[in-house]
Amino acid sequence: MVRTRSGRSIAITLLIAGLTVAGCGGDQPTVSTAPSVAAPVPAGSESASAAGGTQTETGWGRIWDNVPTGFPRFPGSTVADPVGPDPVSGTYAVENDDTAQIVGWMQNALETASFGTESLSGPLEDGGFVIESFGEGECRIQTSVRPMGGLTFVIVRYGAACPAG
Repeated sequence: MVRTRSGRSIAITLLIAGLTVAGCGGDQPTVSTAPSVAAPVPAGSESASAAGGTQTETGWGRIWDNVPTGFPRFPGSTVADPVGPDPVSGTYAVENDDTAQIVGWMQNALETASFGTESLSGPLEDGGFVIESFGEGECRIQTSVRPMGGLTFVIVRYGAACPAG
């Protein structure tokens, strides 16, 4: 957290902003400045992290809502909208239907970035693959590589226990 003369002023500002958003009605997410381990959060809701990004509880586990700057990205991929209803940290489209080549590149890039491979599944029935990776402590990452509609999508769930940046 960034500290000012009054170390609490930013936290108070964020709390007031969160209450303002919550008070606007509708199905707005509730914003909290508490650390992510303070209390369970219902699936699909968000909370602010100490690092300044947001996290969401999913069926896979708590994830960052974005991957950090510098996270491995397959060359030529572009940021894409999520391809399913479940929250993810990042989705990238690749104009390359060689899923084995893409998953091999991703696994190598993740390992180069100090994330070990726990498992590699595939090819699955849809032609896709899933890499389960781990980092220091409780850091977990799930990277799915799936062909869909003439493109291949790289879908990342970047665990909340992983470094924010």
